[in-house]
Amino acid sequence: MKTEIEKGGEQMASNYIRFDWAMKRLLRNKANFAVLEGFLTTLLGESILIQRLLESESNQEDEYDKYNRVDLLAENSKGELILIEVQNNNEYAYFQRMLFGTSKLVTEYINRGEGYDKVRKVYSVNIVYFSLGSGKDVVYHGKTEFRGIHQGDVLELTPFQKQTFKVDTVSQLYPEYYILKVNDFNQVARSPLEEWIYYLNTGDIPDNATAPGLNEARQRLKLDRMTKEELNAYYRHLDNIVILRDNIFTERAEGRAEGERNKQIEIARNLKKAGVSIDVISQSSGLTVDEIEKL
Repeated sequence: MKTEIEKGGEQMASNYIRFDWAMKRLLRNKANFAVLEGFLTTLLGESILIQRLLESESNQEDEYDKYNRVDLLAENSKGELILIEVQNNNEYAYFQRMLFGTSKLVTEYINRGEGYDKVRKVYSVNIVYFSLGSGKDVVYHGKTEFRGIHQGDVLELTPFQKQTFKVDTVSQLYPEYYILKVNDFNQVARSPLEEWIYYLNTGDIPDNATAPGLNEARQRLKLDRMTKEELNAYYRHLDNIVILRDNIFTERAEGRAEGERNKQIEIARNLKKAGVSIDVISQSSGLTVDEIEKL
């Protein structure tokens, strides 16, 4: 029987713990690495074996580094760094936050005096529960390429560089970014990645899901494995998510209203400069006569 919780007018029904909560409380346990490895294997398209979890605060040095707080930083079997962040808050500068996070990792995980050939590969995986940017897809992948401005060709590595760095393209040397806009997923899951996105969105795992890591999630991320105290804390987390979503919705509504108001003022100001009568301006802009006279 599924647990059903009414939260702020929307129903959350699932036997399983939401991924964002599991990231902070459960998936740091080595016994649960298989869940996270399955997710990363599905997303990155290659077998991922986590060697160890690294410091999640990314070695904060000053008060501004709090903006680089990440949920989890892992190292795979090839020594590559995987930064995973789950973000519920609608942060307007999130793209820059992603850039800051990867740049900081590149410089932190190289010893002073080492050559640039020792720079570590970084993957930035961002699970966002808000509308980030404008696009039709739910999963985006970003990487660095150098393209000729005259010929349009992509700059390639030399055979020697390919052999030395053990990669095939220049982009493989640079950080790669993944953005999963999970709230935008509203369809039937037809692929392993979509099965994961469905779970990330709803907190539920379909019975027929076969994506790597989801079977482990079924076994290890069940609500009935929580203590009463953990369950109460988890429900408070769900409450906070709903409150946060309501606040974001209110901010957007207020932003649209302010935009409409500014548009009305601009129309009225232009009409006033053109010598149009105040009564006509009032009808066209929706502003009162007193408001127009003060422009």
